[in-house]
Amino acid sequence: MRAAFALTCLLAVIAGFALGRAAWTDGHRTAENIARHRHTVTATTIGDTGYRAGLQPSSRPVSVVTATWHYPSQRSHTETIPVPAGTRNGDTVRVWVDENGSAAAAPPGQADIALNAVGIGTGALAGIVLVGSAVVAVRLRIVDARSARDWESEWAGIEPLWSGRLRPGQGAGDD
Repeated sequence: MRAAFALTCLLAVIAGFALGRAAWTDGHRTAENIARHRHTVTATTIGDTGYRAGLQPSSRPVSVVTATWHYPSQRSHTETIPVPAGTRNGDTVRVWVDENGSAAAAPPGQADIALNAVGIGTGALAGIVLVGSAVVAVRLRIVDARSARDWESEWAGIEPLWSGRLRPGQGAGDD
């Protein structure tokens, strides 16, 4: 069982590394594809900064402002976009836009890609080790139960002789 568990741990490390590496490669490919279709433009704020609730209930509010920009060259866009705190009316900010000129999220950065890859690799490693541990635990319980039954069976035959007590159905002098 120790060898099987050690082999499972080794396979978990290999699988975690392989899945993490695949997630890293796929993340870079996806980020490059997104970057080909997104561009940064200079936008001019046309209103006062406000606040919008964050994406998650526990996250901090995000500073937002209405801004205008041109992309493609002749097409004007006006949207409310997130900006750094302290941005004032008339300031210029950089905005990521898609091919239509609408505001879009920036392509994933190196940190996002790395965090995703490490998470996937670690999750795979932990999952495989947990499943391997569960299999070993179940197998050990089966072995313990079988050993206990065998011991009880053997003890039932030996105990009356060892202790000198009569077995059921045995009379005095029937040794």
